[in-house]
Amino acid sequence: MLRSEALRILVAFLLLSGGAAVASDSGHAEHDLSAKALEVFSVGPLKVTNSMLVTWVVAAAVIAFARHATKQIREVPEGAQNLWEWLVEGLYGFLEGVVGHDLVKKTFWFFSTIFLFILATNWFGLIPGVGTIGWSHVPIGTTSFSHIETPLLRGVNADLNMTLAMSMIFFVCWTVWALQANGPGGFLLHIFGPKGQTTGALKVLMIAVFLCVGVLEVVSILFRPVSLSFRLYGNVFAGENMLESMSAIVPSLAWLIPIPFYFMELLVGLVQALVFMLLTAVFTLLICTHEEGAHH
Repeated sequence: MLRSEALRILVAFLLLSGGAAVASDSGHAEHDLSAKALEVFSVGPLKVTNSMLVTWVVAAAVIAFARHATKQIREVPEGAQNLWEWLVEGLYGFLEGVVGHDLVKKTFWFFSTIFLFILATNWFGLIPGVGTIGWSHVPIGTTSFSHIETPLLRGVNADLNMTLAMSMIFFVCWTVWALQANGPGGFLLHIFGPKGQTTGALKVLMIAVFLCVGVLEVVSILFRPVSLSFRLYGNVFAGENMLESMSAIVPSLAWLIPIPFYFMELLVGLVQALVFMLLTAVFTLLICTHEEGAHH
């Protein structure tokens, strides 16, 4: 099982690493983290931003580690294999307790990849140099230092394009899983169908009520990618701005003041990865669980 799940995770990492849209124009010089990713170079028509560059670096690093850990599977794991098996089996058992034995077999590859990818990118964004190494547009002949206008690297989830891309990928997977579990008719019945056992005039009233509730449910479903993307983006973006602001309070102590906040951001990075994974898992469980199954 470990080999097959690891292969699925690797494929999903490749999909996510190419899923971010780009913001092409460079912004003005700012003392805070810019709201959009900035272009660092282009390959033909493809404009590569600093967040895309970090996405590729993190995805390549995790894929390389997974390949190294599963290259020679030993019956008694050790080293990298031991760590990878602990991650995969721990996530599998945790998700099995959330979505159930049958559903986890179908969806584990996605939820585990989302968690590992968000966690790795959140923590990579805290490495010294991310957001502080780059270049400025200094007039020729001047020797004064200025604020970095175009950082070479940027936190991946501080780019709304990336969080929205992950949310849209989940929305596509959610739709496929919902249709597989319910069929087209069952999918519509799950949203618009009346719940409970009623008869006579009350049943007609409940049908009308649940049709209205179904419309609200459709609106809620359509807004899920937006809420998922803004929740992750807002927390990570605010955290990176906070670290930059703490380092600017006393320039001579810029290396010391942010240190306590780094430990808090490590925890925030873990919590946000867990929240994103759990919300997507619960959304999937709700649509794939039939009424009688939910009662059981």
